[in-house]
Amino acid sequence: MKIIGHMRTDFPQKFGVPRQSGLVANLQGRIVFEPEYRNIDALKGMEQYDYLWILWQFEGTEREHWSPTVRPPRLGGETHMGVFATRSPFRPNPIGLSSVKLERIELTEDGPVIHVSGIDMRDNTPILDIKPYLPYTDSHPGARDGFAGGVKNYELSVEFPPELLERFPSDKRSAAIDLLKQDPRPAYQEDPDRVYGVAFAGKDIKFTVDKGVLYVKDIADI
Repeated sequence: MKIIGHMRTDFPQKFGVPRQSGLVANLQGRIVFEPEYRNIDALKGMEQYDYLWILWQFEGTEREHWSPTVRPPRLGGETHMGVFATRSPFRPNPIGLSSVKLERIELTEDGPVIHVSGIDMRDNTPILDIKPYLPYTDSHPGARDGFAGGVKNYELSVEFPPELLERFPSDKRSAAIDLLKQDPRPAYQEDPDRVYGVAFAGKDIKFTVDKGVLYVKDIADI
């Protein structure tokens, strides 16, 4: 498989990245192509679509032996499900699939750059392929969503002091709140006194969680 480019995002590490694409609609990313693929002709017609499928490569999930079952975090980290019935990154092949919104295509000195939103990738994620999203065949309204459907509406309430929120640029604030609503913690950790940290947009967000409420405690520069 050839890496055609990399996704540039505000997440320097995996912790805190949304577990699915589209969960935080206003999270922005940029696809920057490798020199071999910086040809605008390869994107001809893309502007006619609203959404794209991104095939990408997980990093840091390699295992010597694969496991037929995994423990989805949203099910509490104790329930085993078949790996092919989940979107766990721990798979025989480290391939991710995301549906993102196409915002615009920018022509730069480094070739065409694709701006997208609704991302679920950390910074510098390798991109393997890009395909258009076709609503007439890719969308199946009313389809069953299995055990994942029981937790799809899970969100935390977020208490973000205004003076701390103002440390983010104005165009990053709503995304910061929305990603915290998704609960970055491993689902099996319930210690209300434990302080977690999420790196986002050049800041380290320190927070605790108690009884369904996330409390932002501090914001530090990275």
